[in-house]
Amino acid sequence: MKKPQQSEKDGERIAKVMARAGLCSRREAEAWITAGRVSVNGAPISSPALNVTTADRIAIDGKPMPQRERTRLFLYNKPRGLVTTHADPEKRPTIFETLPKGLPRLISVGRLDLNTEGLLLLTNDGGLARALELPQTGWLRRYRVRAHGAILQPQLDALRKGVTVNGIRYGAIEATVDRLQGANAWLTFAIREGKNREVRNVLEHLGLKVNRLIRVSFGPFQLGDLAEGAVEEIRTRHLREQLGERIATLAEADFSGPISEIEIDADDAKATPLPGKMRRRDNEKLAEHDEPEQTKRPQRGRRGKPGAVRQDTRKPQRRDQRGKVSESVATGRSKSDNRNKSGGKSGNRAPGSNAGHKARGKPAARPGRPARKR
Repeated sequence: MKKPQQSEKDGERIAKVMARAGLCSRREAEAWITAGRVSVNGAPISSPALNVTTADRIAIDGKPMPQRERTRLFLYNKPRGLVTTHADPEKRPTIFETLPKGLPRLISVGRLDLNTEGLLLLTNDGGLARALELPQTGWLRRYRVRAHGAILQPQLDALRKGVTVNGIRYGAIEATVDRLQGANAWLTFAIREGKNREVRNVLEHLGLKVNRLIRVSFGPFQLGDLAEGAVEEIRTRHLREQLGERIATLAEADFSGPISEIEIDADDAKATPLPGKMRRRDNEKLAEHDEPEQTKRPQRGRRGKPGAVRQDTRKPQRRDQRGKVSESVATGRSKSDNRNKSGGKSGNRAPGSNAGHKARGKPAARPGRPARKR
């Protein structure tokens, strides 16, 4: 019987390999190994301290482990009131309980608080999640914030040098006041570190209390008009372009692997066919730089969903050959209306005005009446 590879220089830890296959997290893989559910080359193992290579045959509950699937990334519009975790000790609803059916096992890139909403990145690749969470990656996280209290722009400008709150040092922050709404202020906050409750802690340090927090972008990926609770997948080609060679190498991303059609349940490790595939975002053009463009202020759509951007329904202005806006479009009147208005009685024109005569020449006589002598 072939012995599993145990060299520290070759192969990878078996828990890492299982997690990359999309079966479970590394912690769950270690628990499965301890429970005796995992075997390598036909021999059960009891310790996760084992390196394996592609030549080793791994099985869970006697069934071969599926091949590692392609690195995938999903955009998710997180609603308020959901916890970003797979299992909550307090039994609160989690984001993974509300995701559409047919998705592979996903993990989140960072976290959003219980009452924070907006863009959350989900991936099936733990290496990619860790790479994107690193401050060295330098991706900008942009938030829209509604806070109660008074604030001036110079106070926010001081945050560009960083700030220390309760002994915790926060890096440079880009913040602007967008508008005032009664006793509240709408702000735009842009950070790169993403420490726990960073936005709330910094604004509380400035005397503001956050009552709404929406993440609108993470690096080049933007929330846009993604509906609340909806999920969209980024195509592999776009994902590779946006990550770049440096991040892809750091994450050990795989863009050529297969897309798994089965999912192994974490409880009984039984193969369950996926009911369908997620649609991918086709029409979105992502920026080629790390910092996204300034997003629009969150408005309420027709159904009152937060963060929805209302579409502009105004008709485009027609322009003539000289590039000037057509008079009928600018004023809302047709040319015939303008002629009728200017062709009225002379008393309607300003005294001494002869602009109409210069433009049209001598006025024609009205039918049935003699021409007026000058």
